[in-house]
Amino acid sequence: DHLELGNMDSLRDWGYAKDYVECMWLILQHETPEDFVIATGVQHSVRDFCYLAFKYAGIELEFVGEDEKGIEKGTGRVLVEVSKDFYRPTDVVNLWGDPSKAKAELGWNPSKTSFEELVRIMVDSDMAKVAVERAGEKVKMNLAEYLEKGIVKCHYPLTVKYTLRATEDLSALPFGTI
Repeated sequence: DHLELGNMDSLRDWGYAKDYVECMWLILQHETPEDFVIATGVQHSVRDFCYLAFKYAGIELEFVGEDEKGIEKGTGRVLVEVSKDFYRPTDVVNLWGDPSKAKAELGWNPSKTSFEELVRIMVDSDMAKVAVERAGEKVKMNLAEYLEKGIVKCHYPLTVKYTLRATEDLSALPFGTI
């Protein structure tokens, strides 16, 4: 299992949607209609994003070789590979915007959420989602096992459909009351 990516040298202006929506709201409050660029004004490569995402997930990567593989330090496992299949035929390698007008006229702070914090937010969100999905699978397995062993009794046809939320306490689930 490994992640395949395209051009690791592509530079992007990575910004947080929450901050961008704040800027949109400020634009709507502006006295006269005008064009504004919503961007951070700072670029980072796909490689930078990938490195930080793995780091925040607890995996230290090192990019090595001419074909640039992302190798997990310590184990040597290949976790990231570059694939020409994911190169865009008309890729603009250098994308970033100039938010200076939005800063000056709207008082917007494009640096409110740093690139590092944005990556951390995204990784934390994905990790929470994976944890909930795994917990949900365990709950389904345990419930099926409990029903099979007679630990939990059900006197009617039962279809279990329950979606866990990331903030939900599993011990609060009503299994004893089925």
